Amino acid sequence: MNNKPEVNAEVISVSPNKIKISVDKLEEFKVAEEKLKVGSYLRVSDNDDVALLAIIENFSIVADENGGEPKYLIDASPIGLVKNGKFYRGGDSLALPPKKVEPATIEDIKTIYESSVNENERFTFSTLSLNSDVLVPVNGNRFFNKHIAIVGSSGSGKSHTVAKILQKATESKGSPFDGLNNSHIAIFDIHSEYSAAFPSANVLGVEQLILPYWLLNSEELEELFLDTEANDHNQRNVFREAIVLNKKHKFSGDDSARERIHYDSPLYFDIKEILSYIKNRNNEKKDKENNIKWVDGDEFVYGDDTACRLFKDGLEPKGTSATGTLNGKLINFINRLENKIYDKRLDFLVGSKTKGVTFKDTLESIIGYKDESKANITIFDVSGIPFEVLSICVSLISRLIFEVGYYNKKYRKKNGQEQNVPILVVYEEAHKYAPRSSLSKYRASKEAIERIAKEGRKYGVTLLLASQRPSEISETIFSQCSSFISMRLTNKEDQNFVKRLLPDTVGDITNILPSLTEGEALLIGDAISVPSLVKIDPCETPPSSSDIKYLDEWRDEWKDVAFESLIKAWGV
Repeated sequence: MNNKPEVNAEVISVSPNKIKISVDKLEEFKVAEEKLKVGSYLRVSDNDDVALLAIIENFSIVADENGGEPKYLIDASPIGLVKNGKFYRGGDSLALPPKKVEPATIEDIKTIYESSVNENERFTFSTLSLNSDVLVPVNGNRFFNKHIAIVGSSGSGKSHTVAKILQKATESKGSPFDGLNNSHIAIFDIHSEYSAAFPSANVLGVEQLILPYWLLNSEELEELFLDTEANDHNQRNVFREAIVLNKKHKFSGDDSARERIHYDSPLYFDIKEILSYIKNRNNEKKDKENNIKWVDGDEFVYGDDTACRLFKDGLEPKGTSATGTLNGKLINFINRLENKIYDKRLDFLVGSKTKGVTFKDTLESIIGYKDESKANITIFDVSGIPFEVLSICVSLISRLIFEVGYYNKKYRKKNGQEQNVPILVVYEEAHKYAPRSSLSKYRASKEAIERIAKEGRKYGVTLLLASQRPSEISETIFSQCSSFISMRLTNKEDQNFVKRLLPDTVGDITNILPSLTEGEALLIGDAISVPSLVKIDPCETPPSSSDIKYLDEWRDEWKDVAFESLIKAWGV
């Protein structure tokens, strides 16, 4: 005898992206002991044994005018059809009128995910939020082949999500073998969080990082050494002139190659010789024959053949007139240049650490290929980098990674090689490197990241943007993302920005963003069969939390501060 209560549930309205269902006993309208919630799945059947699966978005109660039992109206969004045990995206093949409405079974729900991704392409880092027995895989190739955005307010679990995805990626192997797999990941870590999650990573903090200034391109060099807001053509022209001349002067190749050297050539030049050159130009004078003359042991006239002699200190100008020269016009520039060159905090960029470092050394270091420190993940701990050069450093590293991908593809194509070394670049707190702001101090990093966003996929370089303020990220960059993991967002502006850019919204399901719990996320995009509310799997080793337990610390005994050591670490 069947004691199960009779439940009257029927479809009362159908539109292309919405179905409305009337239920008379909602508390009985469930599978086993699982009650329905927003985000639960429904199964709508027709007479051809085809079932439409839909996600509940909201419900309302309609009172009976005669005092009887109320009716419950459910709004659901169709996501696809189950036919012959397989899930098909879209819902326009259901015969009308539908025959039956019921909660979807666990088998129905598993069909959505298990049949939509080939087993060898499955990449899983989460389960269905409403049922932890349902794994939610993405198509790993599509997921990493296109750019990814992970957004969420502070405390939503964003860093754990990033760490979990990368841990899974570095552990994945297509067949049994010893050693590292072929994953290559660079993380810009602004809060020193990720070294705890990746103990074997190649961690480059300000003490280990060496970024030779001579690898900077023209825009990066000028942002570092020039007062770009002043728009002073004299300083820009003499700086460019000195660098090109010094690169040619230091070059040991043949004359034809020397003539091809330009401002952006990644070749060594001596920044202190550049300073000497500019100091000498600032002191130049003309004689009565209108020549700029100098004394360097012997007297010489400044010109193309003698300009390299200005790289020496202490030249004596031989002339009486400053008219028509740079005399006295470069003082502010010289002061700025000296401040940068002798700033101990910038030793990793312009100091003695950069001497003897080759282009090859730098590339191997940032991609994790140094023999003594080969690693799938390179973490750039940028927390110790002075803010005024952060954009430049991010720009240089990002640009070099992009060019590794570009020239590697070019080389492989020329030599008929098939080996790929795809690279994922992770920008934690991406809004700090690539904001919507047009300020010149962000220009370098923003342009480098935008280039990867627009062209990187062609050369095996993709992005993962993580941010708690997505509305502050350059829209050019964010709009290139194809997979979105949206965690709890409490800021209305951020919610609206994400909703507007999501490629695959399902009705009103994005309205749940502000009420998600820690570790919950809305997973949407090209790599997943249907938008899904998921729970991110816990990390094996989590990133370190930067939260300070204020009350616990304040309750403790007074603690002294080692100010001398602090000042030394400060670089003063």
